[in-house]
Amino acid sequence: MHRTLLVTLLVVGLLALGADRSQELFSPLQQVYQLIKTYYYRAEEVDDQTLLHGALEGMIDALGDPYSTFFDPEEYTRWQESLRGEYSGVGMEITIRGGRITVVSPLPGTPAERAGIRPGDWIKAVDGESTEGWTLEEASSRIRGPEGTPVTLTVQHPDGTVEDITIVRARIHVDPVRVEYLEEEQVAVLRLLRFDHQAPSQLREALLALPLAELKGIVLDLRYNPGGILASAVEVASIFIDQGLIVKTAGPAYGDREYYSRGNTFPNLPLAVLVNEGTASAAEIVAGAIQDHRVGVLIGRQTFGKGLVQEFVMQLPDGSMIKLTTGEYFTPDGSPVQDVGLTPDIPVEWPEEVAEGEDPDLARALEWIQEQVGEPVGSP
Repeated sequence: MHRTLLVTLLVVGLLALGADRSQELFSPLQQVYQLIKTYYYRAEEVDDQTLLHGALEGMIDALGDPYSTFFDPEEYTRWQESLRGEYSGVGMEITIRGGRITVVSPLPGTPAERAGIRPGDWIKAVDGESTEGWTLEEASSRIRGPEGTPVTLTVQHPDGTVEDITIVRARIHVDPVRVEYLEEEQVAVLRLLRFDHQAPSQLREALLALPLAELKGIVLDLRYNPGGILASAVEVASIFIDQGLIVKTAGPAYGDREYYSRGNTFPNLPLAVLVNEGTASAAEIVAGAIQDHRVGVLIGRQTFGKGLVQEFVMQLPDGSMIKLTTGEYFTPDGSPVQDVGLTPDIPVEWPEEVAEGEDPDLARALEWIQEQVGEPVGSP
């Protein structure tokens, strides 16, 4: 199929305009293509596929939505790789807020965390080049790189201080679930780092391996969890919620959707969920459902506030992909999350200086669980 015709067809499909109207509106694309081929002095060096990708990427960028993205084949391959929890980089989740490349959270145990990257940091430059006007994909591509190579990030912290942080890239491997059993307190601490395809099954395995007969409660640590797959969030929430609505979404293409608990087979126990400014997206879905169903309490600080749903809506024959924000999600009680976040039931403010190994959030969670022993627990 001729590339100019393909551009027109894709544009028409993506914008869902009437056939006659869209042909008239986007006919300049065909004209520009012909002008480039006829008059551009290096037209023979310009690949048709490059022009096609440029047109599509420009349309997505024009939405002004940092979560809608055009992936070329290489970018899409890297994205799939990262979703599997294995890639070469520094180990952090980023977004765009107010036009700024902003850190959602560094992943625990990664070079980014060890170097001092924190949620809310504004990445002003990468290797001396300003990030102004960059897309998320541009930023991700520049920050990632071969294992063992350095990258220097110019970072402005939330307190206004600016510093250059040089980080050596490493092979990042992220196991979604980490578990620790505190024998003295008889409490399980489950840290969920991301919502990928493996997270629900690994969480179930971790829970079933616990000494259930003596278990007094569970701490679900969602701090610095940047989110992931919607279906994974629904499955994880179902582990703790016996029945009822987990999350509802609203969007123009698919209308209103409701996702319900698939049934809880794990014993209902006092449940404390740790959240903070790095808890985002799918992690907020789980935390919001637990809070609304009152099967647990949120402990910590206000969450990030990403309440939008993205879906892959089209893959081109060359392997490139278009991801669009198709809707917004709401907690079971109907509360929005986007740009708002979740307010913890028990807020915890950390002191300026914390001794090594001290965790005020966890300490408050353990205290709360001990207060609940003997009290009835369950979801309506």
